[in-house]
Amino acid sequence: MRAPGLWSSDWTCAAHGAVLPRQPARRPSPEGLAAVLRDARVPVWVPWPLPAGWLVTGFLDVGDERTGARACAVALSGPNLMHGPADMLLIAEEPGVGLGAHFAGVEESAAAGVCAGGRPNATVEIRTVPTRPHQVPLWALDGAPDRAVYVGEAMGCWLWTVLWPAEAGVLLVDELELLDLRDPGMHLDIPFGAFCPRLEE
Repeated sequence: MRAPGLWSSDWTCAAHGAVLPRQPARRPSPEGLAAVLRDARVPVWVPWPLPAGWLVTGFLDVGDERTGARACAVALSGPNLMHGPADMLLIAEEPGVGLGAHFAGVEESAAAGVCAGGRPNATVEIRTVPTRPHQVPLWALDGAPDRAVYVGEAMGCWLWTVLWPAEAGVLLVDELELLDLRDPGMHLDIPFGAFCPRLEE
């Protein structure tokens, strides 16, 4: 990794080129959400209605004041349908950022490979302005063994869904409806919970 210098203000990786900075995780609050929405250049997805008993538990974004946020993650926590608690990250990112692959525990190239063919393993419904509601297919990825990973493409960005523990992946058996919180007139009474420490991993 090469630090910013005289000829470039970017951190640069020899293999991947310019690397966008990952910002500190934002707390689950109206102020944290407002900060993410102010900078977001990609969707800020939230399932709505939330699954029963689930709360929004933090935000994370990648980018800076020059680029805006080119990846955004929304953390949610709630009851695992099998047993115990569960966490979920919904991540939208431009290709090449790598935030979703980081949390999934895979190489970013794995997303393109799995989405290129084969039957999807789950679907979500996207509701955004001005497009009509439509289904987005998701494919399961073999990531780290302690989590379930699904990836697809929506609005020109990767859509990653990462759930802990792995059994929490059954949550996607029931099709989630996702809203983009950037949409105008989006005034939801979002319930916030305790901060999700997975955002700092």
